[in-house]
Amino acid sequence: MPDLDALHRGAARLPRPARRLQRAARPLAGLVGAALLAALLAACSRPEPVAEPVRAVRTLTVAADSAGGQQAFAGEVRPRVESRLGFRVGGKMIERPAEVGQRVRTGQKLAQLDAADLQLGQQAATAAVRAAETSYALAAAEFRRFKELREQGFISAWELERRQAALDAQKAQLDQVRAQAGVQVNQTAYAVLAATAPGIVTAVEAEVGMVLAAGQPVVRIAHDGPRDAVFAVPEDGVAGMRALLGRAGALQVRAWGSEDLLPATVREVAAAADPATRTFQVKADLGRAPLQLGQTLTVLVELPRLEAVTRLPLTAVTQQQGQTAVWLLDPASMTVRPQPVAVAGADGNDVIVAAGLRPGQQVVTAGVHVLTAGQKVRLYTEPDRAPAAAPPSGGASAPAAAASR
Repeated sequence: MPDLDALHRGAARLPRPARRLQRAARPLAGLVGAALLAALLAACSRPEPVAEPVRAVRTLTVAADSAGGQQAFAGEVRPRVESRLGFRVGGKMIERPAEVGQRVRTGQKLAQLDAADLQLGQQAATAAVRAAETSYALAAAEFRRFKELREQGFISAWELERRQAALDAQKAQLDQVRAQAGVQVNQTAYAVLAATAPGIVTAVEAEVGMVLAAGQPVVRIAHDGPRDAVFAVPEDGVAGMRALLGRAGALQVRAWGSEDLLPATVREVAAAADPATRTFQVKADLGRAPLQLGQTLTVLVELPRLEAVTRLPLTAVTQQQGQTAVWLLDPASMTVRPQPVAVAGADGNDVIVAAGLRPGQQVVTAGVHVLTAGQKVRLYTEPDRAPAAAPPSGGASAPAAAASR
């Protein structure tokens, strides 16, 4: 242990400025120690828990209701058959008399290609046919002479058979060039694009001067005949549409700007959803209803009547552990708890709840995304809005009037 008296005596022998500095540092060291001790105590103590705020919510009292009526879809009139016509050979288009909206008849010329090369091919095929016919005639004449020689015994039977084989080969070659000539005739005829059925030109997809490949679409024609009402339904309505397949007059359609209802029959429901809209296309037969192509329609579908259901706004429904649920309010404790429900469908901006709720229960309809089970809430009340004070008569405010004085 160090001798404290010796230390004090040593300090007494320090110069006077050093002793003054030592006396001034003693209070500062005490303050620093007290601050370190307070920081250590604060770090060791547990923070006070933050009180969870009381959320303001809107509620709706559950009441038994019914759902049904009609569901409306937007549709349009389309032809039952619509063909995209193109040339069966390639070439440069030099003429296109068909125009959009034009009515055409069967066999009417719609467009034409430059057929110069095709005509040369046809002439070459015709010349080949004439050459083959000449060769066949010569082979037939030789066979007749050798047949006479065989009857007279001047040649053997083998020689006659060889001449018969040569004649058959010439006949086959003649048939071949005739078939090729027929193909060339058809190719030349394909230079003219003609309507295959009466209808209306709905689109033109090529212009004069373009070099087209075989099969490239040039004109689109909507055939005369039955028309379809085409519309899209969401995924939850596909089963109901398929149940209506083939039932005459199961749908009602109304043209834009008209109050007359026309019957329609569902004839086709798409097997897969549209990749962009995720809806299913439905086609309903309109027969020969007096409707124009492309006309806008309202398609009305009768919905089955559902009794003892509950209507809730979409904002009241949430997901809890993979299940559809709502938040119920306990008026006694002003707390909320989740309640799983069974959804039967949608009607506009409302959800049809088929099971899980009883009349008289209070369902939270706003603020459901920030709630937890057992959380304290309060009912939301609209703030009072005091009317703005009217300015004093005379058209100037009081401060302005005072300033003018």
